[in-house]
Amino acid sequence: MSGSIAAACHAVLSAADPRDKVKTARAVARDWRLGRLDHVFDIAMPDRPARPERPELLPPNRLAKRGKGGSERGRIALIHALAHIEFAAIDLAFDLAGRFGAQFPRAFADDWMRVGAQEAMHFALLERRLKALGSHYGALPAHDGLWDAAAATAHDVMGRIAVVPMVLEARGLDVTPATIERFTAVGDNATARILVRILDDEIHHVRAGTRWFESACAAQNRLPEPTWRYLVSRYFGGVIKPPFNDSARESAGLTRNYYQPLADS
Repeated sequence: MSGSIAAACHAVLSAADPRDKVKTARAVARDWRLGRLDHVFDIAMPDRPARPERPELLPPNRLAKRGKGGSERGRIALIHALAHIEFAAIDLAFDLAGRFGAQFPRAFADDWMRVGAQEAMHFALLERRLKALGSHYGALPAHDGLWDAAAATAHDVMGRIAVVPMVLEARGLDVTPATIERFTAVGDNATARILVRILDDEIHHVRAGTRWFESACAAQNRLPEPTWRYLVSRYFGGVIKPPFNDSARESAGLTRNYYQPLADS
């Protein structure tokens, strides 16, 4: 592949079939790493990424509660939900690089192309695990809440970074350890190992978000923590609530000074 990074990111977002999206994401990230793509932003990102016919996308309040994943059916539902999050995260990473990369040095694209490739790998691992359990991605309905956050911040890179890596992915740091314990408790060590790998990668993803957010704040002579809280209050419709994985968040540069005031309010 050759051409601009923007066109390459657009190609990822335009791939509807999950296998095509994973293959394209990996190829684009590899081509960027090998210097085959120009740091040129000559094409706009789509308003919404392409999606497969399945899973059916429903409002969050219409999705059945998954339970705690004790039964095989419950485990499949939980793995499917996690796979859907990772599938959406592929688009979020490449959209961030393609939509906002012109505002930053090349290292910004380096980070988000790497993140996008890792999200593709996470999805592929979870999809393979679903098949091993006799299911597949698309077998259950899902929701599109992650892309709703992207749409709300399509014009504001600081808002996007504040909400996507620093709220949504940071929430993954909080809940994944308990999810790993659930799978381990029922003897599903194969899924637990996948989630351990994902957790480690997600710390790096949140760290990338925190680093670029603080860089943007420094360039505008703004204090990071109150700026983050303002943007979260503006763009994020949910609640910042404990329990927090403070150690993982701290490893990602997301200290309590950011989020504790919102949790206390």
